[in-house]
Amino acid sequence: MYGTPARISLSTKGKRSRLRLCLDVLGVIRKGAEKPTNIMYRSNLSWVPLTEILNLLEDKGLIESRVTGKRRVYKITKRGLDLLEYFQKAEVLLAAAGGRSL
Repeated sequence: MYGTPARISLSTKGKRSRLRLCLDVLGVIRKGAEKPTNIMYRSNLSWVPLTEILNLLEDKGLIESRVTGKRRVYKITKRGLDLLEYFQKAEVLLAAAGGRSL
């Protein structure tokens, strides 16, 4: 794992860190998934961890939710977009320096 070149990818081998899970969920929402079930499937999470992450991201102002009918939908905020862009740039810099992916 340490001897191979770092690849920038949302999918990783092994257990993902809390940071990676948050970034994955932000990326999925940015790509257009709004409904919790769609976010869950696209980010490859089960329901309980997803709800914890969605609550955390909303508490930090990185996403916002609204209720339409009986459904709750999520949207990434400017702050969330900025954070996602920051970490993507960091991954590129670390990969260029031979470091591991986040």
